[in-house]
Amino acid sequence: MAKSKIYVGLEIGTSKTCMVVGEVKSDHTVKILGVGETPTTGVRKGEITDMQNVRICVREAHLKAEDVSNVSIDNILLAVTGKHIIGENFSGKLRLENEGRAVTYDDIDEVVERARDVAIPADHVCIMDILRQFRIDEHDNLMTPLGLMAETLEADYHIVHAIKTRIQNSIKCAREDNLNVEQVVFSPIASALIALPMQAKEAGALVIDIGGGTTDYVLYQNGGVVASGCIPVGGDHVTNDIHILCEIPLSKAEKIKCLEGDASGDPAKSVGMATIPDEKGFQEIQISRDLLNSAIHARLHEVLKLVKAKLPADALQDVGHGVYLTGGTSLMKGFGELANKVFDLEVYRLEEPQFSEIHEYYKDPRYSTALGLIRYAQYRDAEQRDTRGFLRKLWGWVWGA
Repeated sequence: MAKSKIYVGLEIGTSKTCMVVGEVKSDHTVKILGVGETPTTGVRKGEITDMQNVRICVREAHLKAEDVSNVSIDNILLAVTGKHIIGENFSGKLRLENEGRAVTYDDIDEVVERARDVAIPADHVCIMDILRQFRIDEHDNLMTPLGLMAETLEADYHIVHAIKTRIQNSIKCAREDNLNVEQVVFSPIASALIALPMQAKEAGALVIDIGGGTTDYVLYQNGGVVASGCIPVGGDHVTNDIHILCEIPLSKAEKIKCLEGDASGDPAKSVGMATIPDEKGFQEIQISRDLLNSAIHARLHEVLKLVKAKLPADALQDVGHGVYLTGGTSLMKGFGELANKVFDLEVYRLEEPQFSEIHEYYKDPRYSTALGLIRYAQYRDAEQRDTRGFLRKLWGWVWGA
């Protein structure tokens, strides 16, 4: 019987640095052994601005994760985000004999190589290549074309590339803490593994992961990735808007946003005053609910409209399952109603758990990216056990890579 294996995921977010230790057992179930978390300093809009501070954050998360899990951590998967990361679709085509023949392993190898051999900006590096589908003679959505008769064979890929030096900076922060980065993963691809059920990928679904400094998204159709990207706006921008408009300290703005705010734009939820008591005995703060909710609604409405504008034309017409919200800011009251108005689709989201036990992290949208890295590693290794690699499409339908 196969032995269990330990995987570790690291997310260096704008608001928090999080390291998750997971054990994949012989029956393929995953047990979370520990989570190390610390507030992040030195990151803005998902990108490192102060290397020294980020190194300290990674070290603290690392030590906490080891303490809780009782595991010595050496190898990790690293989530990355930022507006410099771009997802694009490319295709490769191979002409077989004039009258056609059965597709072979070598044919698939060659067409895959052609699809992945793409031109990206000189200062960029490819961080992920995700097989979307095979096609033979314009017949779409093939899991594998092996053995099928065809005259032409095509492979469609979603290529994620990013500015090389910015990816290197993230890797450097881990390596300087004696951590070996096995693989870099675009954050929304990881988040989707937790937020999105497999049947939703097949039916078509949009995942939006809205954190403190960024809003990441990935769109699935027919089981494959159609679009992905990052909007450099998140929950911290909402807090700053409240801070400026309501003339209250940032700490109070964050607290009143989380406890009293509503993003829906419903006038009935914007009546009266919102109150925040002061724990230190100073006078409590009161602000107009209308002003508070208007600030929240305006910023989050802008974010969702920006995501919508980034999607391919008419792409939402093929989203049969709906929009899945995750990330810490998705917990904002009324955010689901707002997303429903913007996309005119059914909206689903993970809810904040009622308890703090280790297993409850699975239900918490704030940890979707870090947890998704564990799933990513699990499926990646399952794929690599196939010597030809043709389970890639099969796993791609499950986890998007």
